[in-house]
Amino acid sequence: MLALLLSTLLAATPTPKPDWRTPFEKGDGNTTTTYTECIAYYQKLDAAYPEVSMREAGLTDIGQPLHEVVISLDGDADPASVRRKNRRVVFVQNGIHPGEPEGIDASMMLARDYVQRKELRQQLENVTLVIIPAYNVDGMLNRSATSRANQNGPQEYGFRGNARNLDLNRDYIKEDSRNARSFAQLFQRWQPDLFVDTHTSNGADYQYVMTLIDTQKDKLHPALSQYLQKTMLPDLYSGMGKKKWPLTPYVDFEGRTPESGLRGFLETPRYSTGYTTLFNTIGFITETHMWKPFTPRVRATYDFLDLLVHLAHRDAAQLAQARATAEQQLRTQTEFPLGWQLDTTNADKVNFRGYEGRTKTSEVSGQPRLSYDRKAPFTRPVTFYNTYRPTITVRRPVAYVIPQAWGEVLDRLRLSNVRLQRLRRDTTLTTEVYYVEDYKTAPRPYEGHYLHSQVKLRTEQQPLPFRRGDYVAYLDQPAVRYLVETLEPQGTDSFFAWGFFDSILQQKEYFSDYVFEDLAAELLKRDPQLRQQLDARRQADLVFAKSGAAQLDFVYRHSAYYEKSHLRYPVVRWQGGALPVE
Repeated sequence: MLALLLSTLLAATPTPKPDWRTPFEKGDGNTTTTYTECIAYYQKLDAAYPEVSMREAGLTDIGQPLHEVVISLDGDADPASVRRKNRRVVFVQNGIHPGEPEGIDASMMLARDYVQRKELRQQLENVTLVIIPAYNVDGMLNRSATSRANQNGPQEYGFRGNARNLDLNRDYIKEDSRNARSFAQLFQRWQPDLFVDTHTSNGADYQYVMTLIDTQKDKLHPALSQYLQKTMLPDLYSGMGKKKWPLTPYVDFEGRTPESGLRGFLETPRYSTGYTTLFNTIGFITETHMWKPFTPRVRATYDFLDLLVHLAHRDAAQLAQARATAEQQLRTQTEFPLGWQLDTTNADKVNFRGYEGRTKTSEVSGQPRLSYDRKAPFTRPVTFYNTYRPTITVRRPVAYVIPQAWGEVLDRLRLSNVRLQRLRRDTTLTTEVYYVEDYKTAPRPYEGHYLHSQVKLRTEQQPLPFRRGDYVAYLDQPAVRYLVETLEPQGTDSFFAWGFFDSILQQKEYFSDYVFEDLAAELLKRDPQLRQQLDARRQADLVFAKSGAAQLDFVYRHSAYYEKSHLRYPVVRWQGGALPVE
């Protein structure tokens, strides 16, 4: 009888409700989740809700998987199926710099709320939300309380560099990290309409909790740029203002304080939103102010992400049409910009909420130093420069032909979903060939590379042999902008700029002067035109005229003995008809 009574009492005891608070919510407002807690939380959501799917999406440099979390009302986590259903895809990436963790915590709360709150679920009726919980897993595991000296919380956080000490927000073209290679494949599978990369920064002090980088309007296709500038940005700014998080453009300036004038950030393809723009994806980087308390930074990030999903839901048809127009017009676009310069003659005004900058004496050095006076806030018009003009353009070829020897480049093309075909037989093509006549190289390494810039080229029509199995990339494909900006050597973030073709910059054969002297003399006797060129150079250049070595080198470089492959860029531009491809 006693056993029956106990059994009845136990059966009547209600099962405690699961605690869905995140580590941030359980803490004191100054705590960010650990990596283990973050992944466990999403696994718990995945197990409890069919709308949530969490899976591995490749490796990171530290050996841990990169995860993707997909939130879809009908549980559909297949990118191709989602596109067939004409849903907009919003892709959120967190923790590229894990010392800037607001997005990590905000996204955990957002994922939960979207499956638990009816009013938020409605926003996913025509939207699929994809979240990378932590992109730089390596840096998130490298946790401390001291690596960000200027930051006001949380108590502990991750590190900017990954396991190879790479800044992953410079790695989207060169893809030195496994993180970047995994990201490229994941991004290409989803082909999102909107992309957000969550960050924290401080270059000055001001009143804003959050500033915003949006895809630079002149680099975005006009159809998408018009929607962004006329509809989405005004509504993001007004919507965040209503939530008590006024926005301003990212605070990038040249003078002493922001009042000197803000500059629109030019995100080249090495950056996350620079890469995504190449594929007609509108990108945003949220930059919360690192000296504001951690709680409002997390809350502002949450509200921004929620508002962006709301706008994607509201404007689904308009966004789809703008993107379709961009993709259609891209097929016939003939001129592509490769370099940009800020137009300082064209500017707008923004009402900027700042603090007065004061000069006081440093207690460390005794020298004058800048200090922002939080007791002296102001709101005043500030010049905003956000127009960029192309400085270099290139005409679109029919195709690029890429020798199979350049495997590192070909691997990266494949990761970005470039369609490649292979020559089915050995063939000689007379086509456009680049010679590198000059370039500048950075004196110090930058993210593991010595970057090239200010590249000057000479173009020749030249017959070149290609082998069966060499690769052809026709430009009638969605990856056209990516192909142009990576394979044209003048591009700011081209594969040439990052050093993938450095071996062509070095000669492999040369001459001994005491041997070549007699041969050079014979060459000049047999070739009067070469003799005239040498004489003309001597008359025009007195330094050259006094250098026997320079004149001997001149003859060598104008002879058949000089290797034609020296400084010849190996990727050629094909402007002709169909090639013999498999």
